[in-house]
Amino acid sequence: MKVERHSKIVELIGKYEIETQEELAEKLNEAGFNVTQATVSRDIRELKLTKLQAENGRQRYMVLESPRGTSAIKYIRILKDGYMSMDMAQNILVIKTVSGMAMAVAAALDAIQFHEIVGCIAGDDTIMCAVRSVDDTIILMEKIKKMVEE
Repeated sequence: MKVERHSKIVELIGKYEIETQEELAEKLNEAGFNVTQATVSRDIRELKLTKLQAENGRQRYMVLESPRGTSAIKYIRILKDGYMSMDMAQNILVIKTVSGMAMAVAAALDAIQFHEIVGCIAGDDTIMCAVRSVDDTIILMEKIKKMVEE
């Protein structure tokens, strides 16, 4: 049950801008998990969740540890260092990078695990990301824009 709950927490914080433990507990209860604030607090600690600034000025929970235990902050730094620009064509996101950095930036995008991205193909200075939908592409562009501007 704990593994299922942790999986659901990661899914929920990826889908919604959850700012408080109470909001997370409410979403978990709506999803069929009978949790208390203490359970949610423990889960947040075990999953090593942290809060980051959201688009609307509020804060939101986010996973900053990859499953292999490597800090996602490293991947965000690679994304910032290599990023030049991006554009979209329907559900394809095209990211231009510093020459020679496309593979590293694509690997960083994979490690950050954006749920909108189905997969990435990298050349020398360009990455093409297949995204689940046109709406997800717009959302993803905003997320990446926020990351590289911070």
